[in-house]
Amino acid sequence: MLTNKVPVLLSMISFWVLSFMFFCPSSLPAQETEQDATWIWYSGDYEIWLSNNMQARRTEREAVLPPLWRLYSPYSLVTFQKELDLPEADEVILQTEGSFMLLIDDVLVHGQPKKFSLSAGKHKIVLRVFNQEAVPSIYVKGKHLRSDSSWVATHEDKQWIDENGVPHQSGTPWVQVGTWNFNTPESKPSEFKLNTELWNAKKIEPVGSGQLVDFGKETFGYVKLHGVKGKGKIALYYGESREEALDSLRCETLDYLNFDGNQESEFTVDKSKAFRYVQVQADSGVQFDSISMLYEYLPVDYRGEFKSSDEQLNEIWDVSAYTLHLNTREFFLDGIKRDRWIWSGDAHQSYLMNYYLFFDSPSVRRTLLALRGKEPVTAHINTIMDYSLYWFVGIYDYYLYTGDEDFIKNFYPRMKSMMDFCLARRNEDGMLSPLPGDWVFIDWADGLGKTGEVSFEQMLLARSLEAMAVSAGISGDEDGKKEYNELADELRTKLFDVFWSDEKEALMHQRVEGKVLDNVTRYANMFGIFFDYFTEAQKQGVKEHVLLNDDIQKITTPYMRFYELEALCAMGEHEFVLDEVRSYWGDMLKLGATSFWEKYNPSEKGVEHLAMYGRPYGKSLCHAWGASPIYLFGKYYLGVKPTAPGYEKYEIEPHLGGLKWLEGKVPTPKGDVAVYCSEKEIKITGANGQGLLVFESKRKPSSDFGTIRKINGNRYELDIESGVTYKVSYAALK
Repeated sequence: MLTNKVPVLLSMISFWVLSFMFFCPSSLPAQETEQDATWIWYSGDYEIWLSNNMQARRTEREAVLPPLWRLYSPYSLVTFQKELDLPEADEVILQTEGSFMLLIDDVLVHGQPKKFSLSAGKHKIVLRVFNQEAVPSIYVKGKHLRSDSSWVATHEDKQWIDENGVPHQSGTPWVQVGTWNFNTPESKPSEFKLNTELWNAKKIEPVGSGQLVDFGKETFGYVKLHGVKGKGKIALYYGESREEALDSLRCETLDYLNFDGNQESEFTVDKSKAFRYVQVQADSGVQFDSISMLYEYLPVDYRGEFKSSDEQLNEIWDVSAYTLHLNTREFFLDGIKRDRWIWSGDAHQSYLMNYYLFFDSPSVRRTLLALRGKEPVTAHINTIMDYSLYWFVGIYDYYLYTGDEDFIKNFYPRMKSMMDFCLARRNEDGMLSPLPGDWVFIDWADGLGKTGEVSFEQMLLARSLEAMAVSAGISGDEDGKKEYNELADELRTKLFDVFWSDEKEALMHQRVEGKVLDNVTRYANMFGIFFDYFTEAQKQGVKEHVLLNDDIQKITTPYMRFYELEALCAMGEHEFVLDEVRSYWGDMLKLGATSFWEKYNPSEKGVEHLAMYGRPYGKSLCHAWGASPIYLFGKYYLGVKPTAPGYEKYEIEPHLGGLKWLEGKVPTPKGDVAVYCSEKEIKITGANGQGLLVFESKRKPSSDFGTIRKINGNRYELDIESGVTYKVSYAALK
């Protein structure tokens, strides 16, 4: 029977090779790369695979709590291609994650070679890799041929066969490959782990027959037991607070460890947890000498800096930086205990804070890709209407801060299909209103109307359409650019026609069944300020009648305080905002916070601060959106912001906000911008790009370098060149 099948098998292999001769377009430009070799994969697939694994790690008392939304899967079969012109013969090593087929110049190479040779001249290399357990990936390294971002990949060949049995090609979707930092054959993407380092306990005290271990501050990692011997069970009860760790019946996370007497003396739990405290209770038959932990973290550089004449604000900045770092892992998480998931609204704020602390662009890209998933789009991101829109706004901001056009071009098709989904869910008036399956979140606030047409959602959609117009232009889709700009203009007009109240001097919150309800909230109004959708007169009205009006429902989450305080900063209320930061974040510190919380309500007392979602310890005490002072201090007090993509142009407008002095650094893709400002002197060291210092002075200022120009009144400006330190003498306005 086997011999009868051999001709058929040979015929199939011949057709397979022939198919690739048609399938791999020879029109792709031949080029030689000088980049270092790195592992590559189909763009976005590794991020999806890694995020699936990470988000499935959330547990509650040993029960697994996977995300509430659809998870996508990477393609199991991917084709990689590279064309190049070799100046000399090359010896190439090859590693793959998965079984593979190799074609060199359309000729099938038999076996699974680990090395191959190429002669001088033009070549086309094709690798087709299959892996259903992890992401199909390749590592290729020769003197000239190397796997890097210049390769392309596809997940399908779109072949069809005519009546004569001849294969044809019909629009193969090639994309640029994805990469991260897996730069050796041994550093396989599927084996990625975060870094760890040993931390010792700060305090240990007896609790009943066990002990309570305090690591001094909120942390994340693996508990490690030393000198384990004997047989029995050891229970670990984790707590972000002392109260949680001591409550063995209701703490949210725990580990039950069983030892049979044959274990190694050094034992590390196999799953990382968030905690400050750990209650340890051991059976009488098992003992251990000491306890420590392996702190787990993503290695990123702290490039941003901030110090001032106010030590409380300095501590707030430090704790904010630590909070953001704890939640900057494989991706930007919402919280390290709960939920340990990637939420688009939370992530959007993390992107902005990241630009003023780490400026780690790969973390932003990974998170955006993981959130987007794949085709077809069947639901909003995280099932939340506003979170789909934050995804677009996040790309808009990413381009402004990084200038990364390649990312936009590569993922514009996924942006377009996501926007098609959103636009298809508009009502007959062209506005978004929730359909079955849509969650309108906005904020955790009691009595917040979320039915019908909510002005906040329309404002986010307008900004998202603007992001699409910019991305369409970068991607060469001029028709799309025109269409998205027209849709954005039309929606902004409707937004004000329907929701703006001259009487209230504000945007109303909601229209239900054609009737605008008599309700003003802060959300759309504060976004309209920093989106610059209001006239100057409207801004002043919103500032007085909404933002500074205690009769308007107050915001109690750091999530929306982020935007509220940004709007106030944009309106020049720098001293007021610092007082709010001292009160809101400073009060959390007074209550013992070592990282900032998901929610803080000053009216709550004692253990009320730990409860949320009907659970005594449901609140996250380390939540990324609690770190917003990083962004506020960098953008509005050090005053640094890009005014052209990638900081080709940028502005520095420092504000003391009642401080005696402040200083710090803001990272950019072109270096760090250093700022010092006191009541009498400003010192600036610029990064590459065209910088502009803008400031106010009661008297005519002077500079040791450059020419100061008067704008109007007390406002002045000075061009900043890279590599030069400017010292400006001036008199700050009180």
